[in-house]
Formats: sequence, C-alpha cells, structure tokens
Amino acid sequence: MNRLYVLFALLAAQIFTGCTKEKVTLESLLSEQTNRAALTYFPENNYRLKQFSSYDRKSVSPDSLGWWANADFTQFIREEQNEGRREFVLLDADGPGAVVRWWMTFSGPDAFSGTIRIYIDENPVPAVVGDVLEIVSGNLLAIEPLASSVSPLTEREHRGHNLYLPIPYGKHCKITYECDAVKIEPNKRVPSIYYNICYREYDKKVEVESFSMDVLKRAEPAIKQTAEKLLAPFAPMTEIQEKTGKLAENETLELEISGKGQAVSGIAIRLNASDLNQALRSTVLVILFDENQTVWIPVGEFFGTGYQLHPSKTWFTQVDSTGWMEARWLMPFKNNAKIQVVNYGAQPVDVALKVGTESYKWSSKSMYFGASWHEHNQIATSKNDSLPGDEWHFDMNFVKVGGQGVYVGDAVTVFNTVDGWWGEGDEKIFVDGEKFPSSIGTGSEDYYGYAWCRPEVFSHPFIAQPAGYGSFHPGMSVNMRYRSLDAIPFQHEINSNIEMWHWVKTRVNYAQSAFWYAKPGFVSNDEPDIETVKIPVALKRTDIYKPEVDSTGKLEGEYLEIVNTPSGESGPQSGNWGWSNSTQLWWRNAKTGDEMVLKFNMKIAGNYAVSAQLTKAIDYGIVQFYINGKPAGMKFNGFYADGVIPFMVDLGKHELNAGENMLSVKILGADKNAKPGNMAGIDFLQFSKL
Repeated sequence: MNRLYVLFALLAAQIFTGCTKEKVTLESLLSEQTNRAALTYFPENNYRLKQFSSYDRKSVSPDSLGWWANADFTQFIREEQNEGRREFVLLDADGPGAVVRWWMTFSGPDAFSGTIRIYIDENPVPAVVGDVLEIVSGNLLAIEPLASSVSPLTEREHRGHNLYLPIPYGKHCKITYECDAVKIEPNKRVPSIYYNICYREYDKKVEVESFSMDVLKRAEPAIKQTAEKLLAPFAPMTEIQEKTGKLAENETLELEISGKGQAVSGIAIRLNASDLNQALRSTVLVILFDENQTVWIPVGEFFGTGYQLHPSKTWFTQVDSTGWMEARWLMPFKNNAKIQVVNYGAQPVDVALKVGTESYKWSSKSMYFGASWHEHNQIATSKNDSLPGDEWHFDMNFVKVGGQGVYVGDAVTVFNTVDGWWGEGDEKIFVDGEKFPSSIGTGSEDYYGYAWCRPEVFSHPFIAQPAGYGSFHPGMSVNMRYRSLDAIPFQHEINSNIEMWHWVKTRVNYAQSAFWYAKPGFVSNDEPDIETVKIPVALKRTDIYKPEVDSTGKLEGEYLEIVNTPSGESGPQSGNWGWSNSTQLWWRNAKTGDEMVLKFNMKIAGNYAVSAQLTKAIDYGIVQFYINGKPAGMKFNGFYADGVIPFMVDLGKHELNAGENMLSVKILGADKNAKPGNMAGIDFLQFSKL
C-alpha cells in the first residue's frame, strides 16, 4: 500500500475523531462546545467528568440513613485563611483539567454579597477576583448565554445562576468564596449557599493552557462567536428526506437512509390528532442504526415538550408554536438508518416527518446515538409511609448503559398532584462502577439549572423548563438538561439516577428520558414500554386521584373532582394537622354566598349514612353542605381560635346514584371572631350503606 496514502488516512482519522495532540485551550474548548460531531466520537481516556457541590455530607452511601439527607447548602471542602481573609473552598482539583459548568443560588441576608476567587496552578494570587453574581451570571468573564441566570421571569434572587464559560488549567484549580455572613455551627449553617461545579479531569499526558485574564482577553472573539452560535436559529437541514402519513393504531411510518459516510443531522416531526396531548405520548420515535435499535421514546419527550405543546429552543432541540418539533443531535451510522414513527394510541394520528443528513467519517471511535424513556405512572412518592423524615425517599434510575460511551443529557416530565414541591431530589450519577457518585447535587431544579422550585418558564442552549406550572400545584413540569463540555464519558458503564424527594406523601406521574452515545455492542436496561405510552395522559389531578369512594366507604377530600370554584382558590393542601393522608381539600378567600361544586363516584346505588371530617381554624367560615342538591347536615361553623383541628360531623342520610354524584359547599358567612379568609376544608367523607 502506498505510504503517502496510509499517512493521509491516519491524519484524516485524527481530524475526524477530534482526538489530536493539540493543546487544550480556552478557544479549543469553546470550539468543541458548539461542535455536535465531537460528541459522536468516544474520547477514550481523554477526560473524566466530575463535580464538586454543596450536597449534604451526611450522604455517605446508599445503605446509610443519610443517603437522602437534604441540607444541601453552605457545605464546603474547607475554610482557609488567606492574607487575613476567610475563604471557603468550593472546588479543589489537580490538573490538567477544566471547569465546564458552574451553577449557584443563594438565600438569606447577604448570601450573594461575597467575592469569588479562582486560583490557577497554585499561584497565591488569584487569576480571577470579583463579585459572585458578576462572575457566574454577569459579564465579568462572559456574555449570554455562557453566563446567564434563569428564569428571566423570576426575581433575580430566586434564579439559578449558570456559567458555561470553560476555565482550563494545567496543574491545579481552586475556587473560593469569601462571604462575611457565613456562620457554620454544629446544628446551624447560614446563609444558604448552593453550588454545583462540573469539571474535566484530563489524563496527565494532556497539555492544557491555563486560564488567565490575558487568555480571556485573547479569546473574546471566540467567546462572541460561540455565544452567537448557541443563540442562532437552527440552520436549514441539508439533504432532506420527507414522508407523511395518517397512522392508525399500531401503524408505522418509516424512512430509511442507506449509504456509507453519512449521519442523520436532524429530525423534525409534526403531529396532528384530535387529542394532540395523547398523541405526543402515544406516538413513539424508534430509530435503528445498522439494524441496532438505540432510540425508543415518545415523540413529545424526544423533543423536550412532554405531552403538551410547549415552545422552547435549546442547542439540540426546538419546539415552535405551529407544532413543528426539531432535534439536532448528530446521529452517525455505518451503512443505514431507519427512522420510524409508531402510533400506539387508539386514535389516528397525522405525521409529517423530515430527516436531514450530512457527510460523516465513521471510525473506531464512532458511537451510535441513544435515547430511552420510561414513566413511573401513579408512583407513590413515599416508599413507606410509616418511615420518618428523610427515610421515606428513594432513588429512581434514568438509565444504566453498559459499554463505552458518553452521557449527553436527560429530561423529566412530572405531573404533580398536590400543593407541594416534587423536586428536592439530587442527581446521583455513578461512572464505571464507582461506589460513590462522581456527580451528586443539591436538588432537581439545581441540576436543571434553575432554583427554588420556581415555575417560570425559560429556554437556554443547555437547560430549559418549557412548563413549570406543576412546581407548587397540581400540574405538569418539564425540565431538560443537555450536555456538551459537561458530557460524561464512561469506559464500562454509566448508572444515572435522581432521587424521588417530594415534600408530600402522594402519587405522581414521573417520566424520565435519557440521551447518550455508545459504541456498537452497548447494552441498556431500559426496554420499550408500549403499555405505558397507551395510558391516558394526566391533565388534571383527578386523572390520577379518581373521585371514587373506596371499598371501606371512605373518600379523601382531596380526591373530590372540582367542577366549579366561583371565587377564591381551591385545591389540595398538605400539612401535619391531623388530616387523613396528611392532606385536605382547601377552599380559601371565598365570597359569602358562593357555592363550590364537587363531584364523586359511588359504585353501588342506595341509601347511605354520610359523615365528614372537616377542618376548623381561626380564618374558616360558616358553611352548608349539599349532596345531589339536598342539604346535608346542619350549617357548620369552622371557626376555632387555638390552631387547626379536624372535626367530625354528620351529614345525614342520602340516596346516592351508582356512578356520578354531586357535593357542594356554600359559604354562609363567618363567625364574628374569625379572621378574614372565608375558608373551608374537607379532610374526608365516610359513607355507610343502610
């Protein structure tokens, strides 16, 4: 064989795999950040992705009681005295390496009034000194979106602050925070300072140019160019193939691409159905590369919109208000790719599919793109209601992939059922069989880049919350995190998890999607779940909590279906007030004379004695109940001056229908000693057949 040809082939392989011996610089990292092809080649031993965070140090091992401990704030590596300054160490890492993702949030007086210092290569003089918010989300080091805070609709002190500007170092990096307000005592840590800092740990042979302000100045054009690329609209796909069809139940629309030297560069889909919400869940995207099925995920989840249409724009996905959903993961193959859209729902679905391709050099380091999904449908948020405190939470697996690959993101679609936060859970990502996760964080919203359970929507190149109305109330939340520089390579296995850490013992729907690249021969623990995608999606609380009287004759008040609330607000309220199931149905700020209408279902018709456990408190009103339009019991004065108490009352005897029955609550007024509020609360109803 011609020696020049062999040399050319070797050089080409190095170029296409992105595995050159060039020095890692700020500019090279910025270039990699917007290079979708770089993710498709396995970096071998080039780097490991790790994280320092303020996670609760009681989390020691999965078999310890502190594994779900939740004091994830103001936890530092150590405290140092530097030239008379008290500095708290957030990160301390030997090089060569690079900080690639940095998130923070704060709470309490003066929590974010401190100074960040970044020490490079053990130089006692910091390379960077500045106000914490100016560094992490301001313009001291970078511009939007490399430095940003989300959501822009949220007041600044409740935002998550994100820095995606890489900070490379050759020998060592230390990041400290000086804040005079910090006080750490055995049982007290104030104020609340949260942080997650992801960094690359390169092999020792990798040469890295260390960060400095001079290097930052030199890289300004590259920073500007990267920011513009990340925020730019998607460029039109090239070499597009299109297909449309009307799919009946279990029918498939397939588009096949054959030929060497290619990769799928983008997929766009638009669905049309009488029930679009259900179609987004029951219509599934399936992709086979070289006859290997690597993608099985509901269409809505693949594009980051859940099962309702929520516009958003990231570096990898886009959903617009016209219904077009687009993904720009680069998906290489050796010989062929089959993109299938399968309708597992009962209704017919119109599908429009577009697939773009581009040239690609397949090498021994190339990987297939993978995406998996599963939903914990109506899962109990407590593994055991009798357990106290932190002990009733549990970990939920995104995916476990064996082989060589790179983890590039995940997403959750949660339907919450109570007035309580569902996402205290920390991510726990184990790489290559490690006993303690190299990525463990401080809460679900922190992992996804925002903070304080805020419901406001936002889009960012690498994080997004297209829907957040389920944060504090019954409803849907969709969170996504996609990885570029903070992608996680694994040599043998990745095991990605997040805690189920809800403040309330209830039931929710919790769907998990995961995205990765892996070399041929990988295995995944996630199997296609056809039966779950057929389940009707939850759009209201009663889709999960049916308003049905159980076999003991009991119906929780919070299970009642609300037909009409003429004034004020109504919904489930959780708390430790002696309520059954720790929850009641709560109506507050009602107008006198207004009547709230509720619905419940009875399996067997007949005469029933009905009673109810109601709530009394200082701001509760005087109410009258009605069952199927007839007065039920005497008027009830809910005033109680000394706290909150449940109170059992007799609602009389009633003829009830098999199936649907109506219960209504009318506000008659308030006790003369009551505080404003005009509230009413139903803990549960009890039915006894006569």
